[in-house]
Amino acid sequence: MDGADAPQPARSGSGVTACSTSTAQGRMNGGANASNNAAAAMEERFADVCKRKLVLDESTTRQAMQLFKETKIILLSSMSSLGSGSPEEIERSWCACVLYCVSKLGNAGKAKEDRGITLRQILRAFDLKIVDFFKEMPQFCIKVGFILTGLYGSDWEKRLELQELQANLVHLCSLGRHYRRAYQELFLLNDGKPANNSSELNVQQASEYYDFGWLLFLVLRNQASSAVKNLLTSTTELVSVLAVLIIHIPVRLRNFSIEDSSCFAKKSDKGVNLIASLCERYLTSEDELSKALQKTNILIKDILKKKPCSDVSECQQGSLSFIDPEGLTFFKNFLEEDSLKSSLQVLEKEYVNGLDTKGELDARMFANEEDSLLGSGSLSGGALKLPGTKRKYDDVMASPTKSTASRAPMSPPRFCPSPNGNSFCNSKMAPFTPVSTAMTTAKWLRSAISPLPSKPSGELLRFFSACDKDVTDDITCRAAIILGAIFTGSSFGERMCTSLRNTSGMDAIWTEQRKMEALKLYYRVLESMCRAESQILSGSNLTSLLSNERFHRCMIACSAELVLATHKTVTMMFPAVLEKTGITAFDLSKVIESFVRHEDSLPRELKRHLNSLEERLLESMAWEKGSSMYNSLIVARPTLSAEINRLGLLAEPMPSLDAIAVHHDISLGGLPPLPFHKQPDKDEVRSPKRACTERRNVLVDNSFRSPVKDVIKSKFLPPLQSAFASPTRPNPAAGGETCAETGIGVFLSKVGYCF
Repeated sequence: MDGADAPQPARSGSGVTACSTSTAQGRMNGGANASNNAAAAMEERFADVCKRKLVLDESTTRQAMQLFKETKIILLSSMSSLGSGSPEEIERSWCACVLYCVSKLGNAGKAKEDRGITLRQILRAFDLKIVDFFKEMPQFCIKVGFILTGLYGSDWEKRLELQELQANLVHLCSLGRHYRRAYQELFLLNDGKPANNSSELNVQQASEYYDFGWLLFLVLRNQASSAVKNLLTSTTELVSVLAVLIIHIPVRLRNFSIEDSSCFAKKSDKGVNLIASLCERYLTSEDELSKALQKTNILIKDILKKKPCSDVSECQQGSLSFIDPEGLTFFKNFLEEDSLKSSLQVLEKEYVNGLDTKGELDARMFANEEDSLLGSGSLSGGALKLPGTKRKYDDVMASPTKSTASRAPMSPPRFCPSPNGNSFCNSKMAPFTPVSTAMTTAKWLRSAISPLPSKPSGELLRFFSACDKDVTDDITCRAAIILGAIFTGSSFGERMCTSLRNTSGMDAIWTEQRKMEALKLYYRVLESMCRAESQILSGSNLTSLLSNERFHRCMIACSAELVLATHKTVTMMFPAVLEKTGITAFDLSKVIESFVRHEDSLPRELKRHLNSLEERLLESMAWEKGSSMYNSLIVARPTLSAEINRLGLLAEPMPSLDAIAVHHDISLGGLPPLPFHKQPDKDEVRSPKRACTERRNVLVDNSFRSPVKDVIKSKFLPPLQSAFASPTRPNPAAGGETCAETGIGVFLSKVGYCF
């Protein structure tokens, strides 16, 4: 074998290493270049959309580009986890989230015709569905939250108003479907006379009536401040629009015969009582519908410049035939073909001018279920809500003496085509809708709670006076302060405060009515609880309970939350009641089950709402820093005291009533002076006010035992007096253990710990 064919000696290790290093370095450089190129391409595409599609001004474009540049590294590194779509879809979602943040947190951008950026513009620019946007936006906020804090301040999350936007969208989706269903029940979608005109023209004209009704509703809805927008008021306004359409749309387009239609059941010798019939059909209040109809008529006069018909008898042979004209306003030639087109243009301009351009969505799209932005998913499932395992209050929390079915409204009336094809009949087989469910719940509030007195009953006053000291003045004064903080103070951030204080007289009346409903519900359930507690304790002296500040605040918070949940407000959402009453999630969790047990008539929908709240409280909120749960836990488990104090997890003392009154500028005219605020009980556990920069990591093992277990198994809660007593106080009803041990035992049993 010659030298050429002989095996060559192995190269030195350094040579191999150098070659490998060079190759690896080349790959790294190539990867970095590819990443840089991808980032540059994304940046270029984003800038193109800002400038060409949205035509943003220089200031807004600069802000958008700054946020995109600072977050694009996160986008590139987490594209696989951000969403399940393609890289292109994920990029579009990210860009939409960036622009939405800029529209809400930065200076509002300027688009064509000197208008700002709306969410609809953003979604169309990036070909994104609403549902997809809400799936990605929470993930975006989690990933870039620290960047948003640096650019826009620590309050960026509140200013972003995602929760409020989602609630508004859910309401508009529900209202849009409700309007489509009602319109199709009441009116034809084409003229039915193709002989004189083309069928296409007839369909177009009929659809213009449909568009007019929805646009009239949107302009009417936008006249209310955002602070008091809610599903119930919006539904009543929508029904008032239907009333206007019924008496003005040409009779040939009706899908019913007014004289023999069973859907207009309220009649007299003067004809059909339209308002009463619509109230029965859609579960609205006659008083509220009459007020909404007045507002609608004023809008038609002021904005559309239409004059009401002075002689209603002239119209009796037309659209008002067989209808009692009392309480109705008729505008002659209001929806004739020429007038309809001009009215549509005026309403369109009015709505666009009044549209909040800081990220708001153009609600005109919700009347069209085929709109490409709506998508096929659902927002009502709560893309921004915490998950949780459902518990059934109907079974777990049923009254010992009554079944749920016998005491709560279960199925709201529905309407389906009757056999004759011209009218509608009641049916309980139709599926629930958010609007019909809300109206059913509102009917309970209207019929069961609103008629009650706004002062404690005679029986409740006897419980108050049977205490060691008469607590009547303390309780009534406290209720006025706390409810004032929730409904009329700076309750929901600066925007909410400004909106409420600058609101119209109608909105002020609305907030006062809701406050009275919460007050009446509070007194009603409090009386039932006192009655039950006196039976448990075999005595009417409930001083320990009725003089407990935390207990009353929890009861008031629960009552207010149910009223707000009934009306489905856009801005007044949980946990606002916790923040304004000064209680913690753990505090509120103590009364929810008892509250439901002692209000037999509570509708199923509100039980579900309390169920979902309790899940949030037990699964996450009660474990957060500042929860009063830790104040009880260090008494029940002293071995955890050092760790809890080290992490600064203890709750601060509740703010005093006078501090709340001053903070929210609440006037107490006509009420007794503020009750004397004693110093905290010497047994109360106080927070060391230590700063906490570490994450909570306190474990509760399964060795915790409590004699209260047998009480829970028997489905009877321990007396509320022990639940709200000082944690270090002995609980005579639980074998001598402290009230903290009893309370923690009940709490842990609910979250699944064996003890």
